Order: sequence, then C-alpha cells, then structure tokens
Amino acid sequence: MGMYKHIKESWKKPDAQVKKRLKKFRKESTIKKIERPTRLDRAREKGYKSKQGVVLARTKVKKGTRKRRKVSGGRKTTKAGSKNPRDKSKQKIAEQRTSKKFPNMRVLNSYWVAEDGKHKWFEVILVDPEHEAIKSDKDLNWICKDNEKNRSLR
Repeated sequence: MGMYKHIKESWKKPDAQVKKRLKKFRKESTIKKIERPTRLDRAREKGYKSKQGVVLARTKVKKGTRKRRKVSGGRKTTKAGSKNPRDKSKQKIAEQRTSKKFPNMRVLNSYWVAEDGKHKWFEVILVDPEHEAIKSDKDLNWICKDNEKNRSLR
C-alpha cells in the first residue's frame, strides 16, 4: 500500500487526534492561512503542489440553513419563519469567503477537513497568478488567464 493510500485509509477511521484537531480549529479565526495541508492525499488529488505561489487556507463555515423572512402583515401561515436549504453548498461558501479575504489569489480547489455540531472546516487551495513559478508550471499556468478571474464567485 502506497503512502497516499495509507493516509486515505487513516482518515476513514477517526481517532483521538480528531478531538485535539477540532479543539485547535475552534480557537482559530474563521479563515486562517496554513503552512501544510491537513489531508495531504486530498490536497494532492485536488491539484496542490508544495511550491511558491501556492497557498492553503482553512475556512470555517457555520452549519445549518438560512431562515426565511417572517411575514410582516396579512395572513400568518404555518410556514412563516421556517428554514429553507441554501442554493449554495457549504464548500462553495467557504471558497467564496476565502477568495474575498485573499483578493490577489485565485481559488484552485477545496476539500473537506472536519466538522462538529456547529461548523464545517474546508481547506482551500489558492494560487497566485502573478508568480513566476506558477506562470512557468505547465499544470497550473492555465489559471493565469484573464477569463479565470473570480472563478469561485461564478
């Protein structure tokens, strides 16, 4: 069994490390720039490379749905104030918030890291399109084109 497959298998069985990790995540800010990926196997699958111009950020998103506006006048229905599902996934919301925090970077991809009763955490892979290491990389230089601006906001 290879190294990445071993890492993937270890993520299927949660252990005591998960609780320690979640305690640390809860104390951090909503969007935090990180040095290394928490899940190396997923990061590599999604296009992460350990090189200059590639940055990782861990983003926290609240779980739950949005509440509908309450009826202000007229007939009150039983549906007033009920919860509706969002039209965007939590992962998409995390990507958009991260791209707003780092305006000079472009979102390459993201993946799930952890969740508890209140929050979900995603790690977002960001790429600097102006960096020479990215411009010369044949796998990542497509993101330097002008039509790839605000990819996460589409």
